[in-house]
Amino acid sequence: MGRALSRRTLLACAAGAGAGVVWGTAGRAVAGGWGQPGVQGAVDAEVARLERGLIALRRDIQRHPERPGQEQRTAGVVARELRAAGLAVTTGVGGHGVVGVLRGSCPGRTVAYRADMDAVPAKDIVGGGPAPAHLCGHDIHTTVALGVAQVLARLRRQLAGTVVFLFQPAEESLSGARALIDTGVLERTRVAEIHALHCGPFPVGRFAVTPGFGMPGQDKAEVTVSGPDAPDAARRLATEIGALATVALPQTPADLEQIVADAQTPHGPLAEFVAVRARAQEAKVSVSYRCWPPERYREVRQDIQRLATSYPGAGVSFPAEPFPAMVCPERDARVLAHHLRRTLGRDAVTELHAAFPPFSGEDFALYLDRVPGTFTFLGVRAPSAPITTSYPHYPDFAPDERAIGVGVRAMAGWISERTHGAQGLAGGRGA
Repeated sequence: MGRALSRRTLLACAAGAGAGVVWGTAGRAVAGGWGQPGVQGAVDAEVARLERGLIALRRDIQRHPERPGQEQRTAGVVARELRAAGLAVTTGVGGHGVVGVLRGSCPGRTVAYRADMDAVPAKDIVGGGPAPAHLCGHDIHTTVALGVAQVLARLRRQLAGTVVFLFQPAEESLSGARALIDTGVLERTRVAEIHALHCGPFPVGRFAVTPGFGMPGQDKAEVTVSGPDAPDAARRLATEIGALATVALPQTPADLEQIVADAQTPHGPLAEFVAVRARAQEAKVSVSYRCWPPERYREVRQDIQRLATSYPGAGVSFPAEPFPAMVCPERDARVLAHHLRRTLGRDAVTELHAAFPPFSGEDFALYLDRVPGTFTFLGVRAPSAPITTSYPHYPDFAPDERAIGVGVRAMAGWISERTHGAQGLAGGRGA
């Protein structure tokens, strides 16, 4: 019996390998047998069966937000769903992280998919809030990743290689990726590449790729001034440091609309920027700033140091290094864009020409420093909805739940194609 099963598996794998090149609608060769309409059709059918349950799952997660590092309940839900789908599951990885491993029936590559589980802390909600809340879409990210795991598990006989699902804690504090990586999970599982989605203020059904861009890092400084007029000097210095900014922080929905438009404009006003927050309190100035391109952090540090030295006795302290920017390799993003257009339609993709959003960081940068991969924005804006309902960290953030099925369709097809022996991606120091 075992020998017969093995032979059937080998025959199925051989059939998949034989379909490794198919012809697109324009008659051009397209790599990867998984991208065939019939196989994507199987993915779509499974998503249709699962979609209602996934929406209910997202609502459950959304009702129980947990701040960074406290994702115990969410991790329990994730582990339960992965085990029910038949994955090998490890919990308590780098805190409350969960790792699920799905092995296909055929030989292939090992590809990782990452989702973040934590909610936005009250202090990071625009305007402040009474408690943590899922206002960044991590409940959507987690649900999409669980949907991808469920779909690929149901199609395991057609799946090559191995998919490693990383459910990460503490993204909002920019500490969860480091904790997960430090456990050695990427090395133990021999991940060849990694991928992720993030909610964005784009129409449902559309993805935004960021070839050569991504999301800015973050740097901080603290300046202490002395003397009898120290509080007044600190306020003046805060104003001078704030003037280093080249872009203003958004104040209105119209400002957010402009940011989205500018990010899609080649060589636009956000292609290079410095965004600064400088706050004086007594004799201290606390500074937080983000830049693009990443090399500009050194220049801004020098500017802050120069401004501070004009105040006798002032002292400046910086972290050892700025938190790194997430830079999406250009070729890798374009490969994904091609896949999405081929499987979901020509209008499924828009391209960003700036780091976006320009005022927040993303610790997925630490994965891309080690292995190649992609990071893509999933449109969650409902038709005619105000932009604040789809812009992360705003108190009325309310993503259109139809984006869940769209995300699962896209990522299940993409991840499985990557495991099927497709040519490796170019980016990342581990490439």
